[in-house]
Amino acid sequence: MSAPTLDEVKSWPATVGVPQAATALGCSKSQLYELIKRGESPVKILPLGRRYVVITRSLVRLLEDA
Repeated sequence: MSAPTLDEVKSWPATVGVPQAATALGCSKSQLYELIKRGESPVKILPLGRRYVVITRSLVRLLEDA
C-alpha cells in the first residue's frame, strides 16, 4: 500500500486505526505500536479497550510540519 497524500489523510474520519496511521507516517504498524507502548508516539492516541486509535487531526498536523 502506498502512502496517502496529505489531502487524502485530511479526508479520513476523526480517528483511524494504527495500521492506517502507520501507512501515512511511512512506518510499519509494529513500529508505531512500539512507540505507543513506550509512550513516544508522534501522534495523539486514544486507548479504546484493548486497542488504540489515532486522532487524525494530530496526524495531519505532524504531516503538515514535515
